[in-house]
Parts: sequence; structure tokens; C-alpha cells
Amino acid sequence: MLYLFDGKQPEVGKDSYVSETALVIGDVKIGDNCYIGHGAILRGDYGRIEIGTGTAVEEGVIVHVPPQQVGKIGNKVTLGHGAIIHAQEIGDFAVVGMGAVVSIGAKIGAGAIVAEGAVVKMNQVVPEKVVVAGNPAKTVRRIEKKDIDMWSWGKQLYIDLAAKYLRIGMHRLLPDK
Repeated sequence: MLYLFDGKQPEVGKDSYVSETALVIGDVKIGDNCYIGHGAILRGDYGRIEIGTGTAVEEGVIVHVPPQQVGKIGNKVTLGHGAIIHAQEIGDFAVVGMGAVVSIGAKIGAGAIVAEGAVVKMNQVVPEKVVVAGNPAKTVRRIEKKDIDMWSWGKQLYIDLAAKYLRIGMHRLLPDK
């Protein structure tokens, strides 16, 4: 659901799906062909959130930025289930794994992968095209062709899923009485 807050309202791009169970509040701009999953929370209540084209914000993700700041999430980014995002910037084609935390002011380079459950600490900079893991997150290796292939497939999967939700919708089932 989209909510006006403090005179600001979300903008949703062409062919983007926002679940009716997601909360998108205030100063949030969502690009084209995005997927905003069930139970996601995008709080643009005192900072601005900008999401690029083809990005997937999976179920249970929380995105929030500090007052008067902008959190930029690039094109074809994947934010995995249950991730917590307070980042200043997440570069194009990056992946933040399920349950990962990206803290205030952090920057994730283009094509980088933050492993599941990793903690990117406040103001930490993750370089482009590396995999980071652990708490605190540390570089464990460079991106390989297999990563690019797998995540290209996964990113298209969510673009296609957004289109399917828009095309056929969800239909609530009521219990039999």
C-alpha cells in the first residue's frame, strides 16, 4: 500500500508491482519493472528512498534512511528476504542476501554480493564486484561468471514475477463456512 506522509507521496514506475501488503510511505521513488514484495517496508518518512529500474525488494525487507538523506538503490538490485537496509548507496546489479544488514551510510559497489546474514557496518564501503560475508562483512572473493549468470537469471525472474502479479493479480480466498 502507498501512503502519503508529511506532504510527500511515493512514485511508482511503469510496470512495477507493489504488494498490497507492503508499506511504501512518503518520499519513495520506485523505478520501472520493479518488484516490491509482500510485507516489505519502505519508509520515506524523513529521508528519501530512490530505487532504480528492475530492482527486487523481496518479502520482509525494511528500507529506511537517516533524516534529510537519500538512500539510492540502483538498477537490477536484489534485496533478499528479510534484509535491513539503511545504506547510502547500493550500486547497480548488486545483491544483498537474505537477512543481511546494511547499516547507515554504507555503500555497496556495483555488482557486489552481500552474503546472507552478513552485517555491513555503519559507513562501510564494499567495493564493486566482490562477495562479502560475516559480521562485520569482509571480502571473501571476487565475483565470478557463475555469479553473474545466476543473478542475471534471478533478477529476470523477479521482473517477470512483477509482470505476472500485475497481469493476473492475487485473489483472496475466504474460508468456507
